[in-house]
Amino acid sequence: MAAVTETWRRHIVGQLKHRDLNQHHRFQDLIRFYTRLLEKTSLTKGILSCSVRRPSSDRSSVSSLLHQNNDLKKTTGELAYQVLELQQQIKIKECVLEEQRARRVEDGSRLEGALGARRVLQRRVETVQEENGALKRKYDELLELQRREETKLREETVRGEHLLEDLIHLKTQAAAHMNSRNQRRSRAREANLLKELQTAARSKVTVDSCSSAPTSRSASPKSDPQQAWTDGGPVRRFRFRSLSASSPRILSSFRDLFEKRRGHSVCSLEEDLVFPVRFSSSARVPVRALQVLEAHEQGINAVRFSSSCQLLATGGTDREIKLWEVRSGSLTHRSTLDGSTEGITCIEFDPAGFRILAASYDKSALLWRLDDSVPKLTLTGHSRKVTAARFSGLHQVVTGSADRTIRLWDLQRAACVKVVEVSSYCSDLVCCENSVISGHFDSKIRVWDSRTERCVQELLVQGKVTSLDISSDQRQLLSCCRDDCLQLVDLRGRSNERVCFRADGFKCGSDSSKAVISPDGCFLAAGSADGAVYIWNVSTGNLETRLPDRHSSSISAVAWSMSGEYVVSVDKSRRAVLWSDI
Repeated sequence: MAAVTETWRRHIVGQLKHRDLNQHHRFQDLIRFYTRLLEKTSLTKGILSCSVRRPSSDRSSVSSLLHQNNDLKKTTGELAYQVLELQQQIKIKECVLEEQRARRVEDGSRLEGALGARRVLQRRVETVQEENGALKRKYDELLELQRREETKLREETVRGEHLLEDLIHLKTQAAAHMNSRNQRRSRAREANLLKELQTAARSKVTVDSCSSAPTSRSASPKSDPQQAWTDGGPVRRFRFRSLSASSPRILSSFRDLFEKRRGHSVCSLEEDLVFPVRFSSSARVPVRALQVLEAHEQGINAVRFSSSCQLLATGGTDREIKLWEVRSGSLTHRSTLDGSTEGITCIEFDPAGFRILAASYDKSALLWRLDDSVPKLTLTGHSRKVTAARFSGLHQVVTGSADRTIRLWDLQRAACVKVVEVSSYCSDLVCCENSVISGHFDSKIRVWDSRTERCVQELLVQGKVTSLDISSDQRQLLSCCRDDCLQLVDLRGRSNERVCFRADGFKCGSDSSKAVISPDGCFLAAGSADGAVYIWNVSTGNLETRLPDRHSSSISAVAWSMSGEYVVSVDKSRRAVLWSDI
């Protein structure tokens, strides 16, 4: 403590000496002039005292002294003036000194602040350097990890190429195996046909000579005489080959032969028949669920009844189409159609009931015969997923796609014959006489003349069109939109009168939700995002019923059988529900 006090005192003494030295240096001129003035004053006083002590001096000395006195007064005045000037300079310098002191204090405070900021910046620099070091180490680690991952990527790329080669090899083997199996089947059918023809050739038929139709076929394997007797007289008997009397499989065998003669045509004899006339039974509003089943392994996107109402088709994200037999209020699995490489988006039965058409996420549409699980035809040409596929005639198909095109296909040539460019995503389409009607994401419904490929009419709606359906008499068009509204458009007049159907709680669940018209055109059905089926009465415009509690997720599609007896709804959680009023 004594050492600190001594240091403090020495510091004060040093500061005082420094200040005295500075002030002495500044007032040195003033002190010198003041000393000279004192000397001159002392001289004057001495002269005056001498003149007082010697009054007897001569007159000339007095005048000289007076002259000196005047000079001294003049000098004194000058010195006094110089003293005043020096005092004024001292005041000015004192002001300057005060300003310098204030500036020095300010500079000292600024210096202290700068030193504090410098210390803060030094600490920040140290922190940043540490962070940079950590980042550098992390960067080195990531760089090493990247090198390892690139090495793994190259190895996986090579492995993928090998796997792709193996997959191509396996696909080639599978195709060869399938071709071999098909050839074996074809040879087996030909052998069965030949056997049945030989059996038919060996069979015998008795014909009455006076009748135009055969009466019976002989069951005796023995040779027949050319003439036999009966109670009514002689009857002529002839031996001839009867194909109709043989096994019914002969017809299918002949059908296979005719298919081979047709070359590249994908249509069979039955498919070339005239379309069956659709009948519209009175629809019955369903009130209860008859059956609930997990129909697919993944979500279901589409459902459709055949024109005969005996078959139901469902298509899902699991890339399969499943056929169900509808019997006595229940669904029984009949077969599975595969061949699509991605999920199914749309299903359509041909009017004759022999084929089924499906649109797929794999940018194609596929055609199956109901008795064959392998696709009979694959229509490729779209650049994005196919959202809709419909039969527009006996040998024509229309497809719509997310690539903003609508394509017309000739099934006999298995080729695209027309392409129509559209300005918006096509979500669904329906076909009627000489027209194709398409729904789009730009909130428009377009009517196309299939003969001229021109858009003849555009109908504006209030949201994205998710699905279209046309009544059995082709007079009314139903559209389902993302604005949670169903619109029924009258196609008979030019004004295209519309009726909107809404309901509390109804919400369109996705961009592909499908609604339907009942076969008699009296009701509309659609599935909601809340898992309930909503049914409206067309004549009153009101909600007829709501069928809840059977679906656990958003309903994707609804189908109504042509008999009007059943309604089927499917959802994204693999569930299908059969509804009826039975």
